[in-house]
Amino acid sequence: MSYDQMLSPLLEGRSSSAWASSSQLGLGGDAVTRQILKCTRWQLEETTDFVTCPYHYYCDSSYPGDYPSAVGGLVAAFAAYCFAAALAFTVLDLVRSGAAGVRGIKRKYLVPSGPFLLPLVLLALAKGQRVNAVFPLAQLGPALLLLLQASALAFRNEADGDIRYAVLEASTVSGVLHASLYLDAVVLPYYTGLEALRWSRFSGECASCLCRMEPLVVGGTAMRYRGLSKTALAIIFALCSRMVCRIYGEERLSAWTRSALEGVGWVFVAADAVYLVGWVSAEGGAVGVAAYGMVAGLVFLCVFGKVYRFLAWAESRQSQWKSSLCCHSSNV
Repeated sequence: MSYDQMLSPLLEGRSSSAWASSSQLGLGGDAVTRQILKCTRWQLEETTDFVTCPYHYYCDSSYPGDYPSAVGGLVAAFAAYCFAAALAFTVLDLVRSGAAGVRGIKRKYLVPSGPFLLPLVLLALAKGQRVNAVFPLAQLGPALLLLLQASALAFRNEADGDIRYAVLEASTVSGVLHASLYLDAVVLPYYTGLEALRWSRFSGECASCLCRMEPLVVGGTAMRYRGLSKTALAIIFALCSRMVCRIYGEERLSAWTRSALEGVGWVFVAADAVYLVGWVSAEGGAVGVAAYGMVAGLVFLCVFGKVYRFLAWAESRQSQWKSSLCCHSSNV
């Protein structure tokens, strides 16, 4: 599928845009569209036409080309496995609390945030700019990052000693941070180029030279989602609080503080999931709606499990308090 066919639902109705001009050029226009969507460095040139071309940009970076479709298929299969594993352990946690693994294999080796799969997630996102077939990470990468963030919050690292646990937790923190940065390196050029195609016209001075009436904003103005955002920072703070509580004890950082930080992280992850589902629904695309809808469903299932366990804990504490009060009254 060419880039023009892939982007036609998003850019429908822009008859005077740069995309409309590039789509009329056939294969050459598809190459120009690819260059604009993958551009990582835009240069602003001086112009004397302040009426029709007050801002003149051109792409000052090269793109080596897309990976074969087989690579996209592997990424899609890996993302499907990560979702299935996270969903399975979430359901197991609801059915029987504290599911540590499957058939002797520890859970940390099977979930996306574990020490085995996390490097593969980072590898996929680091090379994501060139993955544009089957599972284009420029469009579906945020779903993979949401999956990683939900997994990091839902499934705690398990280790025998404090030092080993600290290493695992620190690697998870580093993984979430790097995954956010890698995703921004994929998504921001794509939506910058998409904005350039939507609201610009070709000047004709070079293949990627564009005239705009407004400055070109990194990441575009329509898409507000970012990988490195308050959501990523909230998850990092929550993971660090877990590490402090495990190593130094609950007296240094109370369980209430840790639970509050985890709750804030879940609120931000759920808000991102809702926003992305609404975004892809408005832009169109059944595959994107299905992918983000399934990840959002998983996030809310995890939130439901956390709320359910909290209510069960509160009910048990209330029962203990009532029983102790009754015993105290009978003794008096």
